[in-house]
Amino acid sequence: MSAVTIVLADDHPVVRQGLRTLLEAEAGFSVIGEVSEGLKVLEAVTRLKPSVLVLDIMMPDLNGLEVTRQVSQQAPNTRVLILSMYQNEAYVLEALRNGATGYILKSAGGELLTEAVRTVAAGRRYLCPSLSERAIDVYVQKAENVPLDDYETLTLREREILYMVAAGNRNAEIAEKLSISARTVEVHRTRIMQKLALRTQADLIRFALRRGLLPLEE
Repeated sequence: MSAVTIVLADDHPVVRQGLRTLLEAEAGFSVIGEVSEGLKVLEAVTRLKPSVLVLDIMMPDLNGLEVTRQVSQQAPNTRVLILSMYQNEAYVLEALRNGATGYILKSAGGELLTEAVRTVAAGRRYLCPSLSERAIDVYVQKAENVPLDDYETLTLREREILYMVAAGNRNAEIAEKLSISARTVEVHRTRIMQKLALRTQADLIRFALRRGLLPLEE
């Protein structure tokens, strides 16, 4: 049996180190890359072609839900396993809808994590038992049947900017991170507000919370 190759995406070095130690102790697992920023995950996955991407849901610059969408569309041979502290249904549904094969909580033990990696690497869905194994079909059905909303009309660049704006980044900061001009960022912001029928920054933040782009209070 070929090795299960893994890329870890989390913005905390200590977390990545712990995950690497845990996973590489498992026979047949090989961690071949680490990423700390959401915008760099797709490039790493495209270059390294891992079997599994273990992905934190809250990443700098671009959150794990949008990263999942990009990876599932552009690197479909890599299975995405979301590793999150959030068990809110909105995150689970959005992750599955965006193409994640599994969702496990950070509070789960090491044995469950290795089980999850092995399961998704084999092409099967995995939900953390605390989310209820019997609920997986319900989650998937809901994820597939949720009607499209205005967010689906946004381009990839508009989604990136929406997340950064909602997270509190200023135009100049976004421009620097995306290597575009501040004027271009402003144009994108205007289009985002128009497409989503939003008027104020507060409206945008509320939309991002509802859509699972920002962390909800537990």
